[in-house]
Amino acid sequence: MTTIRVAGPPPYDVVIDAGALGSLPRLLGPARVAVVVADARLADRAEQVRRLLPDVDVTVELVPSGEQSKTVGELDRLWHAFATAGLSRSDAVVSFGGGATTDLAGFAAATWMRGVRVVHVPTTLLAMVDAAVGGKTGINTDAGKNLVGAFHPPAAVVVDLDLLSTLPAAEWTNGMAEVVKAGFVADAGILDLVRDDPHLHARELVERSIAMKATVVSEDLTEAGRREILNYGHTLGHAIERREEYRMPHGHAVSIGMVYAAEVAELSGTARIGFAAEHREILSGVGLPTSYDADAFDDLYDAMRLDKKARAGRLRFVLLSDVGKPVGLDDPDRELLAAAYERLVAS
Repeated sequence: MTTIRVAGPPPYDVVIDAGALGSLPRLLGPARVAVVVADARLADRAEQVRRLLPDVDVTVELVPSGEQSKTVGELDRLWHAFATAGLSRSDAVVSFGGGATTDLAGFAAATWMRGVRVVHVPTTLLAMVDAAVGGKTGINTDAGKNLVGAFHPPAAVVVDLDLLSTLPAAEWTNGMAEVVKAGFVADAGILDLVRDDPHLHARELVERSIAMKATVVSEDLTEAGRREILNYGHTLGHAIERREEYRMPHGHAVSIGMVYAAEVAELSGTARIGFAAEHREILSGVGLPTSYDADAFDDLYDAMRLDKKARAGRLRFVLLSDVGKPVGLDDPDRELLAAAYERLVAS
């Protein structure tokens, strides 16, 4: 078993192994009551979690799959479930699902009694390498994605690699966007493994992606500094998700967003010529999209201005001058962004 420590406050462990789910009782701590918040598609597997905790009063709450679960209505329903279960500050929430389930369950735990323990059991590649690690939680509103949320680090994260064996191909592809992102922003070795054969190197890709994120969030829990690099590709990505009413998978939107960020970097003179083409090659090679609707720029520009990374109504982009060399771009000209978008859709 691989254990990656994420520095606090409070510190916690990410345990990674085939069959790691068996470590859940130890990591859950002295809880008397636990509420398992599970993706509705995983109802049978959620019962497996219940059986692992014979000495705990476990309630399983099923939530809709994907971003459609991250609503005020679902949050309110979970609060009522916590009250019915008698969840106290000494008890715990367990998330069991993909990134949306992790975000929702984490935010419900962060706000119940001003914060109860949560242990994340991510079941998708994307959730394993991104959503479950770092303590970001939140829901979506009409104004945008994750604009309502809280930083609430988990008590532990359980990454059971056996869950990848039954992961649909589309979910694997979706998660690869965050793996590739980890490579571009901080670990060029990840990109080499992806070029070779991502399935062959699945465990190493998961471990290296988590280790990268753990290092960054340990230095900057609340996105006051270096953690901003993890938003690479997300400014346009979140705008696309909002325009698509969250019907497009997160990884697909971020993939397009990374290519766009590379185009902006090239046009602004921040990155070398050919950097965007390198993005397209790697991302399309794992089955991810690298272009979008030619007529969407005006809508996307307005949505980007509402992004969490904007400051005083001024857009801010995370760019790369090269692999592993992040830079910020504040308040870029609309003309520059429009020109980069033209190059994106022409690819």
